[in-house]
Amino acid sequence: MRKDHRPYLVKKAWFSLQNFYLHHFLEPQLDGLGPNPYVVKPWHIEVFGAPVTIGANVTLLGASDKKTRLTVWTDKTDVPGIQIGDHVLISPGVRISAARGIYIADNCMIASNAYITDSDWHGIYDRSLPPAEAAPVRLEENVWIGDSAIVCKGVTIGENSIVGAGAVVSSHIPANSIAVGNPAKVIRMLDPDRPITTRRDRFSDVDRISMLLDNQDREMLRGNTYLGWLKQLFFPSRGE
Repeated sequence: MRKDHRPYLVKKAWFSLQNFYLHHFLEPQLDGLGPNPYVVKPWHIEVFGAPVTIGANVTLLGASDKKTRLTVWTDKTDVPGIQIGDHVLISPGVRISAARGIYIADNCMIASNAYITDSDWHGIYDRSLPPAEAAPVRLEENVWIGDSAIVCKGVTIGENSIVGAGAVVSSHIPANSIAVGNPAKVIRMLDPDRPITTRRDRFSDVDRISMLLDNQDREMLRGNTYLGWLKQLFFPSRGE
């Protein structure tokens, strides 16, 4: 891991900039955003259409080469749109596209490049227009979607289940299972006697987590100077 040469106050200013962008530009595009969001590079998170609602203590990650896109595209009124619960993690490159309704319950984790959709977006025989029907998608609590997986229309994934990287989910996945492949098939059930630690369990005490991270930043960045940071920024040296 490369050393972070930024002085502590520069890093704090960076987080303040992200927070300003989130609340000034991104949040007005949403129909609801719960408290304590942690959003990295919000200018790489794109919202199209409505409604899109996001719960509390979510983590949204954007990247310049992996835009995170939340899209509701429909000619209907009063559709549920995209509903995201509390303590959800959405990684860079995730695309969630709803024609009617996509429901993501609390504590779900969605890895990079995953795609979730409730529609085929083109008819089989009439490909000039979107199909008339769409089927809702539901991710129950504590579901984990692996890297580059695809979740298709009409699917429900039961609580605590894991979808492997690159899987294509075209039918329901039961709770407490692991599914992989194309089409995704259950290969293993989770041990019902082993407790599962969720993101809520780990991160619900927001004030404590924020204090720990701030103390960690102070310690890791101790001794960094503005001159050293600028030097490394414009004249980087190998291994730094």
